[in-house]
Amino acid sequence: MTEYEYRVLTFDRHTSKAQARQAVREHAEYGRWELARTVIYEGGVRRMWLRRRIMRIERTA
Repeated sequence: MTEYEYRVLTFDRHTSKAQARQAVREHAEYGRWELARTVIYEGGVRRMWLRRRIMRIERTA
């Protein structure tokens, strides 16, 4: 079974779409995160859930 860890990014209504996209892009490029879910709330707050796979490493020696 695949296990994931999650990180939530929250942007206020004054943050542009381009700035939010750049933050997600940096997490994806350097931290191997992928976008799992995006919600825009009534007040304009944007919340994005990022996830990445947890890799379990077994000892070989």
